[in-house]
Amino acid sequence: MKAFILAAGNGTRLRPLTDSVPKCLLPIQGVPLLAIWLENCRSAGITDVLVNAHLHANQVRAFVRQANLPPRVQVVEEKNLLGSAGTLDENRSFVHQEDAFFVLYGDVLTNVSLGGLMEFHRSRKKLATLGICQVADPSRCGIVTTDDDGTVRSFVEKPARPETNWAFAGVMIASPRVLDFVPSDRPADIGFHLLPLLIGHMSACVIGDYLLDIGTLENYRAAESSWPGLRKG
Repeated sequence: MKAFILAAGNGTRLRPLTDSVPKCLLPIQGVPLLAIWLENCRSAGITDVLVNAHLHANQVRAFVRQANLPPRVQVVEEKNLLGSAGTLDENRSFVHQEDAFFVLYGDVLTNVSLGGLMEFHRSRKKLATLGICQVADPSRCGIVTTDDDGTVRSFVEKPARPETNWAFAGVMIASPRVLDFVPSDRPADIGFHLLPLLIGHMSACVIGDYLLDIGTLENYRAAESSWPGLRKG
């Protein structure tokens, strides 16, 4: 299995922490966030990971070299940001032989079972599966509505009038066929430009595990005190 870890954001809302450290290497209880993601990937049987980087890309490369542990990791530097969907499309050769692959947002802290999510995805036989969770402020998120069997019937990024508080959690599984829906313009974003084109072809899986977007100083500080660690076994 393979996974993308999307880590090319500038981390603007986490300044001054990200003035000298990329967001994906900020420590959670002493462990870099990227290290937590890679350990979760390893536990799920993911063998290869592609990490995109932009700000402080050399630090991300150095971390990967020093870690030197499975899964195998390649770092792709984006001098000009491609957008989250653009990154997937520009690196489609990484996953072209896979039946499904993970898309993981590098600023999400979670102990979700990736293996369990893959089992769910394969049982539903859709082009994609979105991990979803309930949020306090849906106007800041990608908001999902589903029918009774969990098929996604609408997706709106940062809606002015949210229909629900169920949000895309930044954890996704996709078939390579999804990449054919990515618009050619760059940057292209998963939430704004890709997921609305996949309505009816995606399932939603509720994530009941710990999950927190650490993209703000408030959430980062909360993570430092609330993170329970990865699941055992």
